[in-house]
Amino acid sequence: MVHRRHRLADGRESLFFTDRGGRPVDSVHDARPLDPRSGNGEVRFDRLTGEWVAVAAHRQARTYLPPADQCPLCPTTADRFSEIPAGDFDVVVFENRFPSLGPALGTLPEPGEAGGRELWGRPDPAFGRCEVVVFTPEHTGSFASLSYNRARTVVEAWAQRTEELSALEGIAHVFPFENRGQDIGVTLHHPHGQIYAYPYAAPHAARLAERSRLHLAEHGRPLMGELLRAETEAGDRMVLAGEHFSAYVPYAARWPLEVHLVPHRQVPDLAALTGAERDELAAVYLDLLRRVDGLYETPTPYISAWHQTPVTAADREAGWLHLQLTSPRRAEDKLKFLAGSEAAMGAFVNDTTAEQTAAKLREVRV
Repeated sequence: MVHRRHRLADGRESLFFTDRGGRPVDSVHDARPLDPRSGNGEVRFDRLTGEWVAVAAHRQARTYLPPADQCPLCPTTADRFSEIPAGDFDVVVFENRFPSLGPALGTLPEPGEAGGRELWGRPDPAFGRCEVVVFTPEHTGSFASLSYNRARTVVEAWAQRTEELSALEGIAHVFPFENRGQDIGVTLHHPHGQIYAYPYAAPHAARLAERSRLHLAEHGRPLMGELLRAETEAGDRMVLAGEHFSAYVPYAARWPLEVHLVPHRQVPDLAALTGAERDELAAVYLDLLRRVDGLYETPTPYISAWHQTPVTAADREAGWLHLQLTSPRRAEDKLKFLAGSEAAMGAFVNDTTAEQTAAKLREVRV
């Protein structure tokens, strides 16, 4: 699939991906009088948890739920300039104007044996990169309403960006995701996702990577492969299965609605998928999202998180790509909030069983 690189008025990179059989956007000119890019935020090392925390105070000024005629993700017109200086497009990826990480690249120091004491009180630059992935020029709709051809283009964009971002200086982990719905906290209604390229392995990814490494060292088999096989054999939590991918509600699901979409072959990230696997992924992902939306009469808010392995060799050997789709919706008119046990202790209490959720998703007609 063809993609073209362009530069926005303030120097940010923008990539246009074209659907199969479509016409590439060859010429782009951003005529906006943009201010220079804001400087980096900072990251601070938490000695108590051993985790990095990004501080991005400049993001307070980011666009918040603008009306449709002021959407920065719609195509540019003669009367309205946007972040996409073209009258039409298929899929566009561009550097976020209000990034949590970047735009500078570099390598963070490793905490020393003193528990990171040498890092305390001395913020480091928030190296990295944050990108926006715009799924469609249409202001309304969702990923689930995309055509198969367009969904396949998005999959290709995710894979291409994963490969390229993983090779940048100092990048340790690449995370594509989508926040969908105002209940999740989105600030733009236009169908889109994001990609974060961290200068460290994000805490949850680091924990998964550690467990995967330990399991492989002890048993000689990948942990996710054992889970996929067990869920397939049990069957009562399976939602759908294809030639290359299966989706199931995990046995110990934390959220009222949680589904894992897992490739049958061990791969570390989206970039490692074959063409045939990417073809099927676009179809099964659309199927899954349409089942999620079919549970209720109104659209379901969700977080769609692609768990890719950190870029170190040991993690790539043990890790296994998977999607974690979660929603706080525990009933048509009720949301689960992360209160005391979940927010403070990280100890989840689910309001339904994995088997019940899987059965409901299997019953949805798509």
